[in-house]
Amino acid sequence: MVLARTEVTRAARRARVRGNAARLGLMAVPVAFFAVFFAHPVAAIVGRGLRDGGVWQFAGAAEVLGRADLQRVLWFTTWQALASTALTLLIALPGAYVFARYDFPGKRLLRAAVTVPFVLPTVVVGSAFLALLGRGGVLDELWGIRLDTSVWAILLAHVFFNYAVVVRTVGGLWSQLDPRQEEAARVLGAGRFTAWRRVTLPALTPAVAAAALMVFLFTFTSFGVVQILGGPTYATLEVEIYRQTAQLLDLRTAAVLTLVQFAAVGAVLAVHAKAVRRRETALRLVSPAQTSRPPRGLGRRALLGAVIATIALLLLTPLAVLVERSFDTPGGYGLDYYRALGTLDERGAAFLVPPIEAVWNSLRYALAATLIAVTVGGLAAAALTRRAGRLVRGFDALLMLPLGVSAVTVGFGFLITLDKPPLDLRASWILVPLAQALVGVPFVVRTMLPVLRAVDGRLREAAAVLGASPARVWREVDFPMVRRALLIAAGFAFAVSLGEFGATVFIARPDNPTLPVAVARLLGRPGELNYGQAMALSTILMAVCAAALLLLERTRVRGSSAGEF
Repeated sequence: MVLARTEVTRAARRARVRGNAARLGLMAVPVAFFAVFFAHPVAAIVGRGLRDGGVWQFAGAAEVLGRADLQRVLWFTTWQALASTALTLLIALPGAYVFARYDFPGKRLLRAAVTVPFVLPTVVVGSAFLALLGRGGVLDELWGIRLDTSVWAILLAHVFFNYAVVVRTVGGLWSQLDPRQEEAARVLGAGRFTAWRRVTLPALTPAVAAAALMVFLFTFTSFGVVQILGGPTYATLEVEIYRQTAQLLDLRTAAVLTLVQFAAVGAVLAVHAKAVRRRETALRLVSPAQTSRPPRGLGRRALLGAVIATIALLLLTPLAVLVERSFDTPGGYGLDYYRALGTLDERGAAFLVPPIEAVWNSLRYALAATLIAVTVGGLAAAALTRRAGRLVRGFDALLMLPLGVSAVTVGFGFLITLDKPPLDLRASWILVPLAQALVGVPFVVRTMLPVLRAVDGRLREAAAVLGASPARVWREVDFPMVRRALLIAAGFAFAVSLGEFGATVFIARPDNPTLPVAVARLLGRPGELNYGQAMALSTILMAVCAAALLLLERTRVRGSSAGEF
């Protein structure tokens, strides 16, 4: 009996050793990928900007930070992100409550519609609000009101883009809070607001904090929306880095601003990680059953109507206007702008091929980027399954770094680092998917990791003790449970890759533009035809993203939950 126990202990120890070795092996591919295609390009840009004759010039960094115009950019970046976050929470929290507590016809379809803006490329969002609020837009034609030259257009576009973040993050937790706890407080004499403030709000605080930090992160690094709607008046750090790099060729200033943005976003991500951990703990303590009910009573129905009206006005109207403008030609409604996408016309250096070819380019790039992101992110998520250890935490932080560094810096870094054998990729089409995959990997990891960590570790240990190799343990134990999460991760990676703009604008060749790059080029050229084609291309891009999202939502509803995003 003792010998049998000893043998089992030794087998378990050998299984743990094999598991640790397998984890290090799984980390190897993601670490190599990030080292070559992220750390090296970013370090090269920063080095070129801050080194002169092989010597670091940190005094130049202080000079850059002391410039009044750049301080204004930093101030605008910060306060517009704070304002966007506050406005998004104010508008979206009632929607989170309705989706969490009310059961009504069309809820699933409306939930998918709310999520569409989040997966849309920022260039499409900017185009939609330009068609609604800009010169010649709907408000301009009806009432002579133009908001594209004001900060309100940027703030509203950010609310449009991030509404789903609050609804899904906060609503996901809210739907799992037992309403009887608040009802018990009211039975004991507390008023409706007091019961909510003392019982529900403390439980929701981690999710609200996580949602607020995510919205702040997305708006602090905003590029496409501000690039289109801000004009020459407003610029975030991301837009200023693009201007200093692409237009002024001032690498020193771009490098300093990159480090400032990286430090700021790094601090936000650190706080966000703590908020997410608190949220995960809260989710384990409650049950999602019996929390959703039909909205009975005048007050509840009024709230539901107000939320639906807000979604229709703020989220669906800009998209509807975008579609309408794509058909509104000088000769009346028709398909002229769509037909013009198939001809080269006289566009000079902006396009070497008909704009419609950007559709095929984007699909091809996005599929390749999805394959790369799922492979790298899947290996990384498998390596991160166990939470303990500094190595694992450091590896987890590494995977989030692309969200904290300017995509413009990464794109320009590709051009100056991947230009020599054995990695001379400047003329290769794979350069674009590699840049897009960097943004997709964090989404893959965050989608798959909760499911992988939910798998009972004893199942893996039992399989390993019985002699199964790490590869067979993954195939027989983990993969059947994570398969649907993998499909969801692939859907998000595809949508994110399809809309990536910051890095792609640097590395997409004129004869192989992507849809976001083609839209930006058309919007940057004068003329009614260029504007109409930009609206048509944006509509096509929106339709592709919406189709991917609806397939993802259908997969999520039919199968296991892989988290809200």
